[in-house]
Amino acid sequence: MRRHVKHVTVLGSGVMGSGIACHFANIGVEVLMLDMVPRELTPQEQAKGLTLESKVVRNRTAQTHLDAALKSNPSPIYDKAFASRITVGNFDDDFEKIKNSDWVIEVVIERLDIKQSIFERVDNFRRPGTLVTSNTSGIPIHLMAEGRSEDFQKHFCGTHFFNPPRYLKLFEIIPTPQTDKFVVEFFQNYASLFLGKTPVLCKDTPGFIGNRVGVYSMAKVMELAQEIGLTIEEVDTLTGSILGRPKTGTFKLGDLVGLDTAYNVTKGLQQNAPNDEMIQGLKDSKFLNFLIENKFLGDKSKKGFYYKEIDKDGNTNRFALNLDTLEYRSMERAKVTAVETAKNAGSMRNKLGVLLKDSGKAGDLIRKHFASLFAYVSQRVPEISDVLYPIDDALKTGYAWKYGPFETWDLVGLQNGIQLVESEGFKVSDWVKELAATGADSFYKIENGKKLFFNQSSKQFELIPGQDAFIILDNIRKTNEIWSNQETSIQDLGDGIINIEFRSKMNSLGGGVLQGINKGIELAEKDYRGVVIGNQGDNFSVGANLAMIMMMAAEQDWWELNMAIKMFQDTMMRVRYSSIPVVVAPHGMTLGGGCEMSMHADKIVAAAETYIGLVEVGVGLIPGGGGSKEFARRATEFALKDDVKVNHLRDNFMNIATAKVATSAYEAKNMGIIREQDIVVVNAERQIAEAKKHAIIMAEAGYTQPIQRKVEVLGKEAMGMFYVGTDSMVAGRFASDHDRLIANKLGYVMTGGNLSESTYVSEQYLLDLERETFLSLCGERKTLERIQHMLKTGKPLRN
Repeated sequence: MRRHVKHVTVLGSGVMGSGIACHFANIGVEVLMLDMVPRELTPQEQAKGLTLESKVVRNRTAQTHLDAALKSNPSPIYDKAFASRITVGNFDDDFEKIKNSDWVIEVVIERLDIKQSIFERVDNFRRPGTLVTSNTSGIPIHLMAEGRSEDFQKHFCGTHFFNPPRYLKLFEIIPTPQTDKFVVEFFQNYASLFLGKTPVLCKDTPGFIGNRVGVYSMAKVMELAQEIGLTIEEVDTLTGSILGRPKTGTFKLGDLVGLDTAYNVTKGLQQNAPNDEMIQGLKDSKFLNFLIENKFLGDKSKKGFYYKEIDKDGNTNRFALNLDTLEYRSMERAKVTAVETAKNAGSMRNKLGVLLKDSGKAGDLIRKHFASLFAYVSQRVPEISDVLYPIDDALKTGYAWKYGPFETWDLVGLQNGIQLVESEGFKVSDWVKELAATGADSFYKIENGKKLFFNQSSKQFELIPGQDAFIILDNIRKTNEIWSNQETSIQDLGDGIINIEFRSKMNSLGGGVLQGINKGIELAEKDYRGVVIGNQGDNFSVGANLAMIMMMAAEQDWWELNMAIKMFQDTMMRVRYSSIPVVVAPHGMTLGGGCEMSMHADKIVAAAETYIGLVEVGVGLIPGGGGSKEFARRATEFALKDDVKVNHLRDNFMNIATAKVATSAYEAKNMGIIREQDIVVVNAERQIAEAKKHAIIMAEAGYTQPIQRKVEVLGKEAMGMFYVGTDSMVAGRFASDHDRLIANKLGYVMTGGNLSESTYVSEQYLLDLERETFLSLCGERKTLERIQHMLKTGKPLRN
């Protein structure tokens, strides 16, 4: 039966409840969010003459939590306007409204008796066939459904979102024996296609998968830190980004999620998993007990393993806990030699090799950590999952690890991993040794562009299901690559479509990338029918290669710099005016040149999590790859009246002048970067496949090479408006003289230069103005200072 989720009820409005409500609003679903009725009036409510019967009072709990969520940073919602899709209410007055919902999600306090009473009421009011789920992180799912109707039980299971629901992709699905298999299949498809999640099917075991492994790993690292004698700063450096994990490392992550939460989940696992020897073997932590007893619960209480305070002079002082003395001391920047060496080792495989071979305390921690982790996950199959790959999926999407435990083991080598586990006194499950005995050296392998995993039950490598919906570049690069240089790879995606992938440092746009784009379009125009420009790195592109610009400007090699900028502009224009459709697939950070490339595409297929903008002003420049021209063109092309054109131009000018970056693809639509005809994909893993689909659609519709048209620019009258505005900003001390210089030059370009009135000009005319202005700013000492500061710190400098 086909299901359509148009309306969802969320029961509980706390951090998770409001976050889940916001994410459903993100994807266009109407949401009713309910919570408790307050028992007392606030002083503000009393002053207004309200009573406990006033609707605003009765809905206060849910409304207050929603308001707090919408003000939080990072935001749980793509666009503040989407909050209008959420209606708040309370359990007493509005519970019967769940009859209008297609899906009811319980997100109340983690107490079985309260959840059971909630579900009894849900059973009374829901329509037959309505989906009902719990977001519990650990209470056995089958216990919640006891005593409920047969129809309720068929449509009930656990659906565990991870916090924050917008950003973390893990969606654990925990059916009971009574859950209809079609309901499970629906949730797997809906989570991937609509919610943008990675669905992971779990057994109804303590902690399910993500927290069972993730919490054990965190607790074990904390135990090893004290055993080995490392500081918390050293441990966080060793267990953070160097391992492809969040830069918080272990102890900062504990502060972030809440130390009471970490403590309670660990204790809960020990109580509910009596046969798990490794969980039971975790030692009681004196420093965690100290923090809990003193209510130092991490970020939520402003104090945990770390804290900061501002002294009387306004200086921020940071402190860290000494694990032995339980006293706070000044926080220190960890200098771990093994980590510095590993950073220069290249691939993650090489980095792990460096860390594992280290003879000091750092190596000791890494060896013991991975030995215990490998042993633990090998013993959890098939207890928590019938097969191994959901464990990797859960850790990657719930804990933001780049490599899951079994994937990491593959990097170390299967046999090497077994030796590591046993050398540290842990046990490897028999099925792993049986795999190694076959001569295999990995849990995964790639065949014909598809990823296979070893199934310990069938004792064979099998295809990971669901891959047909995705194009994974890592899986096809070796077999489908048709051209490459050091900064670009071009792959045949099939069906006459090729993909141009950047692989420069941070996907910056230098000569090698521009060469690759031109080569890809040339190949497509000759032998294919469409191009996708996309990659699956952490970010689409951080923009132009600033180091190259800095070097040319410092050496005053103006001719070379002029030619480099012109090549960039010409490449962007080729993206727009090629004879085949070009689809650009931005995601993550898409800054400067990455934004300009997107704005020149025939179609953008953007990930919802795309942070896009023209940020060149932050380094003392203006967009030089057609961005200034493009915003000027759009201001007049999409407006019918002169006054509207001026308003559009002013808005576009401010977006560039303030280096505004959209916080989602939907906000980029509001900024005019992404157009209405462009596509937003919630699940970034589907992005390349979706971009390919739209390239095919355009090709099969009879794509015709666009004709260049004149652009209307508004001349000196509009330019004067900008100049008055920048003078006011300087007078009010909101901008420096150098900021004014940049903004005035930007206004000069966007209004067409020295034109006395509104005039139609060619795109090349505007590109020439843009390039001339870009070069002039490169000659400014303060601009060079800004570029140098950005290269050194990664942050803009304001003069």
